[in-house]
Order: sequence, then structure tokens, then C-alpha cells
Amino acid sequence: FSQPMLYFKGFQALQAHRVAHWLWTQERKSLALALQSRVSEVFHVDIHPAAVIGSGLLMDHATGIVIGETAKVGDNVSILHHVTLGGTGASGGDRHPKVGNGALIGAGVTILGPIRVGDGAKIGAGSVVLSPVPDHETAVGVPARILKRAKNAEEEPSFSMDQTSFIKDMEWTDYNI
Repeated sequence: FSQPMLYFKGFQALQAHRVAHWLWTQERKSLALALQSRVSEVFHVDIHPAAVIGSGLLMDHATGIVIGETAKVGDNVSILHHVTLGGTGASGGDRHPKVGNGALIGAGVTILGPIRVGDGAKIGAGSVVLSPVPDHETAVGVPARILKRAKNAEEEPSFSMDQTSFIKDMEWTDYNI
């Protein structure tokens, strides 16, 4: 049980975020932002203290993860390295993504705007998501498009981390050769 606390920077950054989020909710915003700034500098994980993060989040490798102020991340979500849950550039209001429970977000994904990524959804590595992704769907590409619905709607890909098994069942598309 000591290994995550000692060696896993994603876990350490998440725990620091939870402290910063608590400070934010207690109107200690300057201290929350100072903690967030230090965590970003040390771990290269930038989670705004106002962001709402559910339980069971896995930030695999964690480097380069950015989660904006109005973002919400559900329970049991897996996020790989260099993922951005970013805003639209608007100066106020709801402007960041909402990620459902059990979603898997691949490496290098950028999700922009106040859109929803559904429960059990998969986002392929390197995708740029600009529109909502329904529950249990797979989205890939730039810009991302829906590729395949999960056979088992109860599946939570965040647990299996399976990002490629659906390819063998596909017919010809622009995404498989």
C-alpha cells in the first residue's frame, strides 16, 4: 500500500488536488491555487482546484494531464498521459468537459468545451473531441468521430484498459488498414 504514496505521481497529484479542492470550497482560493501551482511544477499534472474529480481515478503515467476549472470527472475513469480536458476560451460559465463513470481516455487526447463523454466511453489516443460522445461508444480521430458501440453496455473500459480489441471486428474504415 505504500508504493502509490511513494512512487506514483498521478496518485500523489490527485491527493494534492483533493486538498486543494477542499481549500477551494472553503474559500481559501489563494492557498488552493498556490498548492495547485506547486503540484503542476513538481508532477507536471495541472488540475484546477475547482475541478470535481470522482473516486477511483487512474492517471496512468500522469505527465501532461490538464483538467480545467469547470471540468467534472466521474468515478472509475482512466486517463492516460498528455490528456487535456480544456475550455472553449469563454471567460466564464461552464466551459470544460464532463466525463462519465468508467470512461477510458487514451494518451494525447484533447477534449474541448462543455461536452459530455458518456459512461463507459473510450476515446482513442491522439483524438480531438469537440462534440459529445454517447455512453459506451468509442470515438477516434481529429476531429473525433464515433467508431463503435460496446457489445456489453455494462462494460467499464477503464478497468480493462483494452484499447484495441474492437479493431478485429470492424469492417473497412479510414481507421484500419
